[in-house]
Amino acid sequence: MAVKKIKRKPKKLLIIILLILVLALLGVIYYFVFFDKDQVKEIKVVSEIPEYGYKLKNNKSAAYKKLFQELKDVLKEKEVDEKKYVKTITKMFIVDFYSLGDHIAKTDVGGTDFVHQDILDNFMEKADDTIYKYVESNIYKQRKQNLPIIDQVTIDKVSQEEYTYGDKSDEKSYKVEASWTYKNPTVAEGYQTSAIFTYVHDGKKLVLVEISEKSE
Repeated sequence: MAVKKIKRKPKKLLIIILLILVLALLGVIYYFVFFDKDQVKEIKVVSEIPEYGYKLKNNKSAAYKKLFQELKDVLKEKEVDEKKYVKTITKMFIVDFYSLGDHIAKTDVGGTDFVHQDILDNFMEKADDTIYKYVESNIYKQRKQNLPIIDQVTIDKVSQEEYTYGDKSDEKSYKVEASWTYKNPTVAEGYQTSAIFTYVHDGKKLVLVEISEKSE
């Protein structure tokens, strides 16, 4: 009895599978090349103060942008009022560093423009391991996590004294006592609301070297 052979079409099936895989791969590539670019805004410098090295990027909050303009006005004076200068950068640091909701990831640490280069790595490492530790990514604007945003900053006191750091000393360093509130107090419950910020001179620039707790 003759057995009828069943015709198989393995090549045709393989081609179809390969075609599906290629189309899927092209879809993934299209997403990351085109759609992803639309989701992630390019970060650009929109203003700067070259003499001091300060740069304003387009991803900063409206509150920070307003303070940046105030800083430009302070620093363009023939004789810079250092007390106004240190007050303004303290407000900028607080608005940028403690407004976690303005940042896209835990590694996007705010306030770094004002920190002394010698301690910057340590500062970022500590921030990443503490206050920024649980900040979820918002690169594609899909974050549902509620995070604190600074509302008002108050400069309570500004004083000058000698400050020694490493093998250096600044006889006219600035100590700024500040306090602040949040727009979303329920979300911000337990977050810091006051601190003492110490700045030293780096040429004509003032840079942050220490943040300490404010005594009640």
